[in-house]
Amino acid sequence: MIETRGLVKRYGEFTAVDGLDLEVQAGEVFGLLGPNGAGKTTTILMLLGLTEPTEGWIRVLGHDPVRDPIAVKRVTGYLPDNVGFYDDMTGRQNLMYTAELNGIPRREAAAEIDRLLTRVGLAHAADTRVGAYSRGMRQRLGVADVLLKRPRVVIMDEPTLGLDPEGARAFLELIRQLADEGMTVMLSSHLLYQVQEVCDRVAIFVKGQMIACGRVDELADQALAGEPLRLELELAPCSNGLLTALEQLDGVAELQRLGGSGESVRLALVCRKDLRAEVTRAVASHGAAVLHLSQAGRSLDDIYRRYFADGGETGGRSTEGAA
Repeated sequence: MIETRGLVKRYGEFTAVDGLDLEVQAGEVFGLLGPNGAGKTTTILMLLGLTEPTEGWIRVLGHDPVRDPIAVKRVTGYLPDNVGFYDDMTGRQNLMYTAELNGIPRREAAAEIDRLLTRVGLAHAADTRVGAYSRGMRQRLGVADVLLKRPRVVIMDEPTLGLDPEGARAFLELIRQLADEGMTVMLSSHLLYQVQEVCDRVAIFVKGQMIACGRVDELADQALAGEPLRLELELAPCSNGLLTALEQLDGVAELQRLGGSGESVRLALVCRKDLRAEVTRAVASHGAAVLHLSQAGRSLDDIYRRYFADGGETGGRSTEGAA
């Protein structure tokens, strides 16, 4: 759906994007992750044909944004971090204006606008002036505005910035629904937990370079190779025999007892590899139940901190998992 090769963007002596090779597949949610100034927004602007690359090439559904930006805009929707609407017009009027700009017949547009306003949870505010909308409502109206022309790719720049936790959660659910329906979504963000929650794959940007790309588990294997991981679990009941069996599993470096109440016991296993399956089997063989099991130390936050702790050098510039 999206492909770049050797993409470079310079502003004078400053290189905003440096040698980007990227592929985004149909139906996935793809995250661009990095701090402000890492090159995420510049990449998006080049994909949309809003700025030209210094070197390299881009294809969006086979279209070249440099030579045919209109074709790209026909098949993509763009939600910037600060959506612009006419505050003195209602939500419905703003969407109708967008429909007119895109040549959608008024009767067809009216039915589609009603459907989209319901979908994004704004049916109750359809005839309220946008100047009275909260930021979350404006963002949801922005999604309706993007979907009105039925794009095949949606690109979002910091879509949850400024939203409260509940608003952000609902917005991420909407993004996931779009992907489940076959739409391709690219979003940029610096909010790690949100990217991890919704994205199928993630590209980490540092100083204009994509230094890693792949699923979160792939990035963990690459960035945290050799580091022990920590399994935290709660069991009931927990016999001495079960504790011994867990401690003797191949790959367990340490067993820590964290506490518990009643028959349940909370433990932590420091492991040299992922032993979740082995732990579950051992617990079942001793007639106990796993009440809780989580793997710590392999979150996107851990991965991100490791890349930056190494000055962005861990693994070098990578396109692992990009194809």
